Amino acid sequence: MEAPAFLEDIFPQHLLYAVTIRSPVSSGFVKFIVYPKLPANYYIITARNIPGKNRLEDTSIPILADGRLSYIGEPVAILLGQDKTKLIELASQCSVIVDEERAVFSCVEASGNAGDAPAAARVIKIGDPGEAFVKSGRIVTGSYTTEIQDHWYAEPAGAVTLYEKDNEKDEPKKKPERTLVVKTATQWPYHVKRSIAATLGIEQSAVLVEPTSLSLHMDGKLTFASLVACHCALGTFVTKRPVRLILNREEDFLFSPKRCKANIDIASNIDENGSITASEIEIAVNAGAYGVNAQEILDQICLGVLGFYNVDNLLLTARAEKTNIPPQGPFSGFGLAQGFFAMERHVSYIADFIKLDPAEWRKTYADSRLINHSKGHVSAGELIEAAASMSDYYRKWASYELLRQSRKGKPILAEKEENPRGIGIALGFQGNGLLYSGEDRGNYSVEVTLTKESVLEIKTSITSSDEDYGKIWARVACEIMSIDQDMVRINTINAPDCGPSCASRNITVITKLVERCCQAIRKQRFHDPLPITVRRSIKPQSGSLWNGYFTPPEGKVMDINSFSKPGMAAAVVEVTIDLIECLPKIRGVWLGINGGRIISKNRARRNLIRGAVQALGWAFTENIAYSNGSLSLEQYSNYVIPIPANIPPININFLSDDSGETRGIGELPFTCIPAAFLQAVSQAMDHCFKTIPLKRKEIWDIMRLKNNETPVQGTK
Repeated sequence: MEAPAFLEDIFPQHLLYAVTIRSPVSSGFVKFIVYPKLPANYYIITARNIPGKNRLEDTSIPILADGRLSYIGEPVAILLGQDKTKLIELASQCSVIVDEERAVFSCVEASGNAGDAPAAARVIKIGDPGEAFVKSGRIVTGSYTTEIQDHWYAEPAGAVTLYEKDNEKDEPKKKPERTLVVKTATQWPYHVKRSIAATLGIEQSAVLVEPTSLSLHMDGKLTFASLVACHCALGTFVTKRPVRLILNREEDFLFSPKRCKANIDIASNIDENGSITASEIEIAVNAGAYGVNAQEILDQICLGVLGFYNVDNLLLTARAEKTNIPPQGPFSGFGLAQGFFAMERHVSYIADFIKLDPAEWRKTYADSRLINHSKGHVSAGELIEAAASMSDYYRKWASYELLRQSRKGKPILAEKEENPRGIGIALGFQGNGLLYSGEDRGNYSVEVTLTKESVLEIKTSITSSDEDYGKIWARVACEIMSIDQDMVRINTINAPDCGPSCASRNITVITKLVERCCQAIRKQRFHDPLPITVRRSIKPQSGSLWNGYFTPPEGKVMDINSFSKPGMAAAVVEVTIDLIECLPKIRGVWLGINGGRIISKNRARRNLIRGAVQALGWAFTENIAYSNGSLSLEQYSNYVIPIPANIPPININFLSDDSGETRGIGELPFTCIPAAFLQAVSQAMDHCFKTIPLKRKEIWDIMRLKNNETPVQGTK
C-alpha cells in the first residue's frame, strides 16, 4: 500500500484556490451576500449554483446555507480565484447580511423550547425505581460533566478536485461523462462519493475519490471531510478547473466538529453492603446544529452509562439536543467515553461513601456478561486484577487512603510533607463498529483477487492513519494462502464500499472479511483457473443489547454485531499533586486489556499508548468551551496538547481469551483512563471531582478551602 500524499503537496495545473464565506451569526436568515466586483477568473458560488441536492449525505446539513443560518461559521458561499493572496483580500470584502434571531446554546435552553423535538432520545425503565427510592435509606447523587475536545489532526480539512483528461479515443458525440477526481483525507471515501454525486446531480460512477494521507484524525474526518469536499467539487463543476480548498488552522479549530459535551446526573439507592438497588439517570448531550449522528452518539453514551453494572430498578432518560453551536460529532470512543466517565466516577464515589476500596467494589458488582456473550471471555474481575497487580494498586490505595484520613480537618499546607498522592481505577469496553448505518444501509464488502501472476490483490476502500492495516491484512493473507508477503497488494481505488474507517472496524470487521475471502480462494486455487476473484460482504444483524433492555428506536436497525464481542479494559492511574503549581503529575498508567486475538502486539501497544495520552489530555490539559456559540481565537492559542516529554510511563498487559476473535481496543483508553485519573486526583485532594477537563483553578480552590480561605472568583 503506497503511502498517499498530503493535500498540501498537490498542485494541479491551472489551479483555482477557494475560501469559504461564513455566517456571522448563530441563528437567523440570509438576506443577501455583499461582495466586490470580481476580476476575470474569480468566481463566487452560492446555494443557487448547486445543481443537485443541497444536503450532505446522512445528515440535514446544507452544503451551502440558503435561507436559515444555524451556527456561527456556517458555509454560505465559496469564493474562487487563481491568486491566493488576492482571493483572501477579496474574501475580506465579502459580508453576509442577515436577519438575526435568538440563538440557543445549551441543552437547558433547547429542552425549554417545548415545540422543538430533540435530535435523539432514549428512555429505559426496569423494575420500579420510584418505589425503591421511597423505601431507601441511603441515596448517592452526582452530576458529571464532560466538555468538548478537538481532534487537532496533522493537516486541516480540505480537498483538491479536478477532471480526468478526456479519452482521445472517444468520439465527440458519444463522449461519456468525465470523471471528477476528488483527493481528500477522509475516513469514508464512499460517503464523499455519494455526497458529491448527490450535490452535483451526477452518477456516483462519475466520481473517483483518491484518499490522501489521514495521519492522526481521532474520527474527525467523517462527515466534515465530505462537506469540505463537496464545496471543492462544486467549484470544479462550475468552473471546469481544478480547485484546491484547504481550511487554515484557525478555521478548522473554530468550525470543525468536536467531541460532544455531555451532562449526566445519577442518583443511586444503595443498601447496607453498597449494592445499587435503584438508579435514576438523566443524560443531556449538546449535539450542536443539525444533530449529526445524534442517535449513534447518544445511544453509545447510554451504553457507557449502563456499563458493567446490573440494576434491578432503573430509569434512564436521555436527550441529544440541537443547538446553535457548530455541528458536533464523534471522537475516538464515540459516546462511550462520556458515559463511562460518569458511571465509573459514580461507582468510585459510592465506594468512597461506604469506605470501601473502589477496586473491591467493582470486583463484587461488575458483571461483564451484560455486554459479552462469547465463551471463554475475560471477566471484569480478571481485568481489575491484571491492572492492580501491575500497578501495586491495593498497597498504594491503602497507604494513600490512610494519609488522606490523617489529613482530614488539617490545613493542606500545615506541615512540611510530601505532596499528596492518589490512585484510581476504572473499567471500560468498546465495540467493533457502529450501532446504526446511514442511507447505505450498512452493506459493506471486501474483494480479493488471486491474479495469473499469483499476486493477491486486496481491494478495500478503508483508509488508515498509517500503513499498519495493510501489513496486518497482508500477514493474514500470507498465513492462509501460504504465499510471500511481497506478493500481496492493497488497492483502495475503485474498491468496494467497506464502510467508515472508525470504531476499530479496520482490525475487526475488515480483517474478518479479508480472512473469509482468502479462505474461499484457498479452496478454489487448485481447482479453478486464475484469476480467481472472491467478494465477501457483511450486513447489519438486528437485535437488542444489555439483556434485551437496549432496543433500537422505531425505524432504525441496531447492528448488535458491533457490541456482541467488545474489547474490555481496566485502567489504573497514579498521581502526585504539585501544590505549588496546582498540577497533577501522573506517576504511571496501567492497562489490563482483553482484545481477543492480537495480530500485532507492537501496533496494538502503540495505538493504546497514543490513545492513553490523548485521553489524559481530555481529562486535564485540553480546556476549551463554546461561549455564545463560538470558540475564541484565544482558546486556539492556549489549547494545550500533551507532548512526548510529558508522557508518563504507560504499562499494558494483554489478557488472552479463548474466542480467537479480534476485538476493538483502540478507543479503550478513552473509556476508562479519564475516570481513573479523576479518582486518583480526588483521593489525593480528599475531594470528589466530577468534571473533565479538570482545571487548575479547581485544585487551587480546594486548597484554599482546606486552608480556611475563601476562594477568589476568577483566580487562576
